Amino acid sequence: MSALALCLCTVEDMLFETLSDDEAFRQKASFVARLGSGSACRSIYPTLAMWGQMGEVKNSSDLYAIPMADQVHDTFKAYKDAILIVSKGEKSVSSRAGHALMEGNPYADPRYRQARQQTHELLSALRTGDEERFGQLLEAEALTLHALMMASNPPYILVKPHTLTLIDKVQSYRQETGQPLYFSLDAGPNLHLLYPDRIKEEVENFIHAELVSYCEDGRWIPDQVGDGPLQL
Repeated sequence: MSALALCLCTVEDMLFETLSDDEAFRQKASFVARLGSGSACRSIYPTLAMWGQMGEVKNSSDLYAIPMADQVHDTFKAYKDAILIVSKGEKSVSSRAGHALMEGNPYADPRYRQARQQTHELLSALRTGDEERFGQLLEAEALTLHALMMASNPPYILVKPHTLTLIDKVQSYRQETGQPLYFSLDAGPNLHLLYPDRIKEEVENFIHAELVSYCEDGRWIPDQVGDGPLQL
């Protein structure tokens, strides 16, 4: 969706010369991408982006994402994301349907307040390079998301038995080694492992030795902080 939005804005600028300013171009592309996918509006920018209005962040908005690369500690600019594929199947409840179920969720309002507070704390951790606090918030947000799904009406569970096994193994590994390896979850069963580049070799050895057997077809995807989209 972000690539499509960038193409549309490029065509607009070619035809009408209305987006010659790079900041205006990216803001418009982010706005258009958000119409198709909230996540996509952040993919317009390199390194890190923020979507959602926060009073402490200048120019932040609910309508589009803003770049945040210059507001984070260098350690987070080289972070890795190992995506463990627990299941490649289609989710039983789509993200869009899940969002709709939040309207009647009894925990919705306190969750929104919690999300704002934890975003504030997350921004502080990103700025100072506090990997431990970053990881704690990462895992808390992931588990809260799935707890809300279980508390919806009707309730639904997207995590799988292997998801829980992987979480337990990651937490045990962190406790035993002291390495800043933390997990997140998408709105589904797959686990994301986030960690700094300096421990890449150790983490990948751990994945191959302990985790891939719990992934569907042994599949996992190595990913990392990106440099942003490029026009081909």
